[in-house]
Amino acid sequence: MTDNWKAPEGKDNDSEVGNSWKLLEKTLLAGVQEQRRARRWGIFFKLLTFSYLLVVVLLFSPSLQMDQAKRTGNHTALIEIRGMIADQEEASADNVVGALRAAFEDKATKGIILRINSPGGTPVQAGYIYDEIKRLRLDKPEIKVYAVISDLGASGAYYIASAADEIYADKASLVGSIGVTATTFGFVEAMQKLGVERRVYTSGEHKGFLDPFLPQKSAETEFWQEVLRTTHQQFISSVKQGRGDRLKVEGHPELFSGLVWSGEQALALGLVDGLGSASYVAREHIGEENIVDFTIKPTPFDRFAKKLGTNVADRLAVWLGLQSTIPSLQ
Repeated sequence: MTDNWKAPEGKDNDSEVGNSWKLLEKTLLAGVQEQRRARRWGIFFKLLTFSYLLVVVLLFSPSLQMDQAKRTGNHTALIEIRGMIADQEEASADNVVGALRAAFEDKATKGIILRINSPGGTPVQAGYIYDEIKRLRLDKPEIKVYAVISDLGASGAYYIASAADEIYADKASLVGSIGVTATTFGFVEAMQKLGVERRVYTSGEHKGFLDPFLPQKSAETEFWQEVLRTTHQQFISSVKQGRGDRLKVEGHPELFSGLVWSGEQALALGLVDGLGSASYVAREHIGEENIVDFTIKPTPFDRFAKKLGTNVADRLAVWLGLQSTIPSLQ
């Protein structure tokens, strides 16, 4: 009977169940530990990314660049006016005026150079900068402002340059374009051929007068032309005030016609005072070869955000005539 004895079945089952629970417990604990480990690594990488971004922001911060500039001793302050002069652009009035004020307030600034390479922009933005240059020059007449045109200083860009004490350019620079433009398209006949009907609902008689899908009315065209003419006269008046007797107006009726000239031709017309680069002006006229850049530049994050924004779509809408344009000094 001893050889045929077997353990009770209930005890074997209890042992198997116990082992199963232990295995399940180990599995659950391993899963929890893995989740905790993953969470810790996630927090670590988030903190690392945040630290990296913070360092980049500090390195590329305009205010930090300005602080570094102020510690360099006596210098010629340089401010770049590059590209379109318009709101939200690098050469916006906010950026240029901010840089101008910082340069004038810096006690080590011996002179200021506006290095210009721009086709122009909006009359409002250019006007803001022009007025601020005038104001700052009156407040601190000992600090002279020089405009130096590189490739292009036209329209709104020349508007700004005319506020400076003196203007310099290269002999091959393009200078001038003292005029105003506002462009759009007309799609009326195209819509008729396509059989498309345009429906516009307005609460004012002339609210849609710049709509490219509606036929022009002579009275509205004359009105818009008068707006542009008034803006043009404001432009001319500011240039005359800034340049004074240096302009060769007599015998040159084309001076304010919107034409552009080479730097050499502009010198003969009194649009510029001499030929030379920024370094030449700093050395020969300001007397301080140490040039410090006060330009307020966008951070990498600003540039990235702009690419993701609606800027391209807005411009495309203007080019296609899908929204009204504003007068432009170009």
